[in-house]
This record gives sequence, structure tokens and C-alpha cells, in this order.
Amino acid sequence: MTSTSLRRPLVRLATLCGVVGALAAPLAAADDLPRGHYLLPEEGDLIGEVYTVEADEEDTLIDIGHEHGIGFNAITRANPDISIWYPGEGTEVTIPAQFILPDAPRNGIVVNVAEMRLYYYPPAKEGEPRTVQTYPIAVGRMDWKTPLGSTTITQMVKNPSWYPPASIRREHAEAGDPLPGVVPPGPDNPMGTRKMRLGIPGYLIHGTNKPEGVGMRVTHGCIRMLPDDVENLFDQVAVGTRVRLVNEPLKLGWSDEHLYVQAYPYLDEEEGAPIEDMTAAIEEVEAAVKDKDYDVDFARLRSAMETPSGLPVAMQPTTPAEPKPLPGSLYDHIELIADEPALLGQVSHEG
Repeated sequence: MTSTSLRRPLVRLATLCGVVGALAAPLAAADDLPRGHYLLPEEGDLIGEVYTVEADEEDTLIDIGHEHGIGFNAITRANPDISIWYPGEGTEVTIPAQFILPDAPRNGIVVNVAEMRLYYYPPAKEGEPRTVQTYPIAVGRMDWKTPLGSTTITQMVKNPSWYPPASIRREHAEAGDPLPGVVPPGPDNPMGTRKMRLGIPGYLIHGTNKPEGVGMRVTHGCIRMLPDDVENLFDQVAVGTRVRLVNEPLKLGWSDEHLYVQAYPYLDEEEGAPIEDMTAAIEEVEAAVKDKDYDVDFARLRSAMETPSGLPVAMQPTTPAEPKPLPGSLYDHIELIADEPALLGQVSHEG
């Protein structure tokens, strides 16, 4: 697949998904800004919208996702019953393009590795509203994790050569695929056309010659972007731009006085047992609504945690809850997961 094929103009019918259409950011932004660019909310944390498009005969699900700024895992997770390689002409494909902004300062670049997305907050321009841009990325494999922390861009190079480090050359040699000492610019260069070196030694934000891997854990720790996206970002940032790398598998945010959560699969199974994850989620939600007259549907929270779809889920009950006294502690909510015998066993053994 080439960058051109992923960006070709397509005739599509787009409609809002009824269940989440009300969550969308101001629609005027979609008319005035490029794909993936949004007005930064004056209040609240939600941007974008979930909508559907109709596939053309020649489309793959990956093509459709990339055309709308969605990576591999996100587009397949949102469309579990649709063929990756042949959705079929006229098939409705859900585009999960609605996001809670990460819990990080809204300036520079923020990378949420759990979400496999990059957010860029351009500097404010006098007299113009602030915006945010978001792009799908690929992150490090289990054995080559993308690092976390705060750093900056320290170098920017167009059409870079690639000098494979010794560890990667050794890995390829062991697999029977030896690498040269240097790969010059061109279609065989895995750096793509742009690279931005980070202050964390050995790590980059760069393009790719294999765009189908964007949205997956396939890198040696670097952050990989689609060709058009990395060129667009490259043209806007500079050496010294702040980069924050965070790992937020659960994001919370407000919009129009409603609380939403957005959950993603944990990158590492050892990060926490299910009961620990649920307890942490309850704590975060209860802290978010503390001192507010706001009823929380903890069954929805449980569902979002058990099946992390990557879609924002409203925490307010569908029907008004009956007035009831406040619980004594967050553990009063554990009955929400008490129907799972395995989890009950963990609770009883934790003491």
C-alpha cells in the first residue's frame, strides 16, 4: 500500500452514529479544519465524533481507517464483524474518531501509548481559537517498549538515512534477514521521509514505508506515523518542542456537564489484575464527581473496563436514579463485579 492509495479521494456517505452523535464537538470545526484537526474545547475534554461511512468495492478496512485518521487496532476494534481485507461495497464502517483529551498539559506534543495516538497542540495565534490535532501512531512491541516521560525534540531531518543500531542488526541477522550498515533515503527506508529525534537517547518520531502497521505495537520503541501525517507535523514543530509520553488506558473527561470514560486494552497483562483495574477505575470516577450532584452508572463503567472499545462512554444513567444515600466507600460498588466467580476469589484472598 502506498501513501497515495491511502489518501485517494473517495465518494462516501457519512452519517452520525445515533448513540454518540450528541457527544460531538462543534460541527463547524469539521467544516473548517482538516481531518484530525479540532477546535480545543473552551470547557471540557471531548473532541471529534463517531460516524459511519460506506465502503467502496476496492477498499480494505485499513485503507478506510487511514483515510479518516484511525489506526489498525482502533478501526478493527470498532468493526469486529467486518473483513479487514474486503469489507464489501456499501458496507457501513464505524469511524471511532471521538476522543477524550489525555490528562496532560495542552501544549506541545502528547503521546498516549495505550491509545496509540499522538496529540499536538499548536501555539495560540492572536485572535484565533486554539486547536488540537490528533494522529494514529505505532508504538513499541512488548520487548521494545516505548518509553514514558517528558522530553523535547532535539533534531529534525528530512529524507533521513537509517543507521540500524547493533541490537536491531543482531535481531535481523538471527532471523536470517541481515541489514546493511546504512539504508539510504527512499522507498526501502523504514524511517520514511521525516524523523524527529527525542531527548530520550535512541528514540524518534518518524514516518514509515509500511503504513499498514500504524495503530499496532510493531516498532522497536520509536513512534511511527503515517507518511502524510508525519510530514504535516514536521512542518509545524521545531527543535525544543515539548513531548510528553504517557500511558493512559483509562481516560476521563467532561462535556456539557456529562462525564465520559474512554478505555483501551492494557499494553501489558501484568499491569494489574481485573479487580485492581476496576477498583482504580471506581476511584478515578468517584474523584471526578466528588462534590458534584452527579449519578454514576457503575454498570456502564464495568462494561467499559471489561470490554475496552476505545469509544467514549457516558457515565450518567439512562434513566434518573432513585435518590439514595452515598456509599460508605468505593468497595460498596464491588457487587457490580460480584457475578464473576474468579474475581470474587481474588477479593476473598486479598483480605
